[in-house]
Amino acid sequence: DDNHNFLTMAECQYIIKHELENLRAKDEKMIPGYPQAKLYPGKSIVRRLLTSGILVQIFPLHDREELKKLRHSWYGRVKVGYQPLDEIRCYFGETIALYFGFLEYFTFALIPMAVIGIPYYVFAWEDYDKYVMFATFNLLWSTVILEVWKRICAIMTYRWGTLLMKRQFEEPRPGFHGVLGINPVTGREEPVYSSIRRQIRIYLVSLPFVCLCLYFSLYVMMIYFDLEQWALDYHEENESNFSSLMLFVPSIIYAVVIEIMNRIYRYAAEFLTSWENHRLESSYQNHLILKVLVFNFLNCFASLFYIAFVLFDMKLLRQSLATLLITSQILNQFAESLLPYWLQKRHKKRTKKRMCSLKTDTDLSLVEQVNLEKEMGTYFGTFDDYLELFLQFGYVSLFSCVYPLAAVFAVLNNITEIYSDALKMCRVYKRPFAEPTANIGVWQVIF
Repeated sequence: DDNHNFLTMAECQYIIKHELENLRAKDEKMIPGYPQAKLYPGKSIVRRLLTSGILVQIFPLHDREELKKLRHSWYGRVKVGYQPLDEIRCYFGETIALYFGFLEYFTFALIPMAVIGIPYYVFAWEDYDKYVMFATFNLLWSTVILEVWKRICAIMTYRWGTLLMKRQFEEPRPGFHGVLGINPVTGREEPVYSSIRRQIRIYLVSLPFVCLCLYFSLYVMMIYFDLEQWALDYHEENESNFSSLMLFVPSIIYAVVIEIMNRIYRYAAEFLTSWENHRLESSYQNHLILKVLVFNFLNCFASLFYIAFVLFDMKLLRQSLATLLITSQILNQFAESLLPYWLQKRHKKRTKKRMCSLKTDTDLSLVEQVNLEKEMGTYFGTFDDYLELFLQFGYVSLFSCVYPLAAVFAVLNNITEIYSDALKMCRVYKRPFAEPTANIGVWQVIF
């Protein structure tokens, strides 16, 4: 009875994106009019257009009226604990709506840890029995909140109609390439690539590269401990306010180096995973997440485990944890939201000046919108957002018994994260294509 609202805007975009990505070459040798864009059977035409530079970017324009309503109800009211998840889902799709639902849920789940952690920190108990009690509560808390999230997630996806979404019949991902063959299930032509060749690439190239990066991470960690020892010796010799501040410098430098290494490694992991040529998007994501998580886990937590179980230095552990946690949160907030928003505002002013100087019969409002949005950053999915929460969850669940304020800082960070991410989605990035999903995927297992 209601043809206009039967499908949400996000569902309409997903259908169009699905059809575009499955346009594959058969007998064509090149894209007409562009002899430099060579094609071979099975190649995704849209992906070739993008990689050759013929097509700059495919993105759906923001719907100004819908976005205005969403922004008002989302972060215009600045009401902690309220997010219009159904409206987010209709505009951005289930994947992004579930991320914001998980972020809000995780923030509230941290509150009991923060409330219990404050008296632990204030009374400065150095009794190991108290550590054991707090660690036991940590264990129960981390188990219970993840089980409760499964139920909350199922309630939301049931309401949205994606709870029983099947993944057995996934289409090949756009980046997958190979000779054309016949799919025995669907009877349709699609690219075929030898699994043996893929395994060779994984075990003979990707695995040694990851191991080499892990070794380099450990080497940097040992340099950090040398710097810590130097700062400690300097403080013992001078005993001044300046030398006291110098004690924190090695941890701050190490935290910055960790963030830089994580981001560089991320690009290398994406390149390797694409080169492995996985057929399904889920397989691609699983291999990428595994590569990145192993490195991030070692890079961020190895020094803390070393201090705890090799050096047995609780004071240094507390100091390192506080510095790593706070520094990483500040850097992430700046790099993810504040810097892109500032750059976007500068570009918007330049574009408006240029558009005002144009004299044309074209609908200037639409041309202006296209010119503004095509220069926006591209949102590459929720991977980095979940990774940030995963590292935060690790700091709290593994080490907050020695630094109880970890949960307090995590709550404060997540409250600002909700609104900075909302700002990022509405004002900084192009509107992403929607992706339906039944849950947070492999991240549930990882947490």
